[in-house]
Amino acid sequence: KAEEMILAGQVRVNGKVVRELGSEADPVSDRIEVMGQRIRPERKRYFLFYKPDNVITSVTDPQGRRTVMDYFRNIRERIFPVGRLDYHSEGLLLMTNDGELDNLLTHPKHEVKKVYEVTVRGKYSMKLAEKMSKGVRIDTGVTAPCEIEVLGYDKEKNKTQVRMTLHEGKNREIRKMMAAYHYPVFALKRVKYSFLTLNGLGRGEYRRLSLEEVKKLYELYK
Repeated sequence: KAEEMILAGQVRVNGKVVRELGSEADPVSDRIEVMGQRIRPERKRYFLFYKPDNVITSVTDPQGRRTVMDYFRNIRERIFPVGRLDYHSEGLLLMTNDGELDNLLTHPKHEVKKVYEVTVRGKYSMKLAEKMSKGVRIDTGVTAPCEIEVLGYDKEKNKTQVRMTLHEGKNREIRKMMAAYHYPVFALKRVKYSFLTLNGLGRGEYRRLSLEEVKKLYELYK
């Protein structure tokens, strides 16, 4: 379609008709017109979102379940979630339409730090935390070393709250790690992503990232 428009002389860059296929143009600095209409680049958007549990981290869901996009109906740009957060998990999730930043943050070599608060059934000991922090064998292999801190045990409810800091993003990794030692997970909440925190946001709420925050993410992981 684009090639046909170029051959038909319907594309102009900075006022000049483009005739050659494969010609390059910068959508930010160049004025691009197609059939007389100027094409404006989509502005980059960055949001920090508190994903509730029972919400799909996806743009669409074939089963018709609620997705993170249902909370951004008033945003015109085509944003998407950075990485994943399980259906039954809640907490911090970045949303953007910046593909370059998404690639940086999700590339395994950058090992973005992610902190989770996890509630498990039973009394979870510091001794086990030390053992699991060195790596746990799950279905996809042995997990990378992580940090595990026991926050407290509720004897009445027989539940322990722990804080886990991970540097990789395997699917359902925390739940699988705990299941390997027979600790069912009751609640899982991501409270920190790199240097970003929920900072008072309620479930289903979001805020825009500042220019300084976006710049810092690029500086840290580029």
